[in-house]
Amino acid sequence: LPQKQQRVRDHAFDGIMEVQKRVRRFLALHALLLYAATPTAPSGAFSAGGSGAVSVPFSRLGALSRRQLRLAPLDAGNFMLRHPHAFHLFLHPVHRILHVRLTPRASAALRLEADAIASLRPGAVLRLRKLLLLAPPHHRLRLEHIRLLRRDFGLPDDFADSIILSNPALFRLTPDGFVEFVPSPDDPPDLTVAAVERSRERHYREHRAPGAGEEDARFAFPTRFPPGFKIGKYFRIAVWKWQRLPYASPYADVSGHDLRSLEAQRRMEKRAVAAVHELLSLTVDKRTTLERLALFRDALGVPKKIKEFLLKYQGIFYISTRGNQGKLHTVFLREAYYKGELLDSNEIHDARRKLEELLLMSREKANLDRMFTSMGRGWDELGGGRRGGAELREKFLGDAGGRKRKVGADDEDDGADSGEDSGVESLYID
Repeated sequence: LPQKQQRVRDHAFDGIMEVQKRVRRFLALHALLLYAATPTAPSGAFSAGGSGAVSVPFSRLGALSRRQLRLAPLDAGNFMLRHPHAFHLFLHPVHRILHVRLTPRASAALRLEADAIASLRPGAVLRLRKLLLLAPPHHRLRLEHIRLLRRDFGLPDDFADSIILSNPALFRLTPDGFVEFVPSPDDPPDLTVAAVERSRERHYREHRAPGAGEEDARFAFPTRFPPGFKIGKYFRIAVWKWQRLPYASPYADVSGHDLRSLEAQRRMEKRAVAAVHELLSLTVDKRTTLERLALFRDALGVPKKIKEFLLKYQGIFYISTRGNQGKLHTVFLREAYYKGELLDSNEIHDARRKLEELLLMSREKANLDRMFTSMGRGWDELGGGRRGGAELREKFLGDAGGRKRKVGADDEDDGADSGEDSGVESLYID
């Protein structure tokens, strides 16, 4: 296979990331809202992921967004005004300053996701055990690395206490911050069977053709190249040979293997593809960021130039650069999606879709007149001064003639620079 390939865009996956840009910005502002309201919030106000009844001064939330998320002065208020179904801005009746809180529908969407995560906790325990088994021979990973991956794996925020420490027969937390796998007699027999092996066997049983050789499907991966990807004659032959190449299971210990021959190196490279494929199969949405994937590079046996490595296999993975001004890379498992929709959905994914639909609703369907009237003189505070307040007022209410300023592409760049994964193993993303 060619060592270097140009990335071919797939608009179906890029469209998913356009929605995720809004979700990332919403979750970042929601986390700041919780942080700002924690000292004054009553006990139990944040139970089950809700915070709709708690409001904080917008001046404090805006200052936190500029300092921690590195947003422009008008970005936080601009995002909240463009998503009135998620955020409610109002003038506090006592303090007479602008406050912000979540709408009941946004709180219900977050509560629905929290309930889904709580109901699927046994599945999260199994996914975490399989993740630890992907790090042979010691089967141990850093707790901080797992914490960065908790949302992708559908783990609760307090998974260190509710899952790891609550199950001493399954996990061990070491003093140096590692989580270790503990063997258990209750483990299912197929715990170390990769997802691609199950898919391979199911496809072979359902679509077996008379006279078809088992060698063509024994080590093959499902491939679906993006539209516009040029497949030449010699590239097709190289893919056919690569599909027949044997490799060791990603759960097998290969630390003692001799890798001096070119054949052994090619098999280890295919095993690295299987390891990344298995990790993405364990995630809830069958995707994760390249920055988080780089944290498990040594455990999975992936080369240092991980982006260049994954671009060799564009029929199996897709890398989207939408979000964080092109600095964020998201890796998708292509076989898990069809026309931008997840084929094998789950409760957590369905709950997250509710939040996405809420953020995609047009603000024209909201009762903005009532919210704008209740804001009073809060426009200046929302814009960080009279000049910023006048700019936002003209944009959303219109000028003296009632004409609203047209929203451009720069205004619709939701979550473009949330900074969530910046600085995480960035040297591996070249």
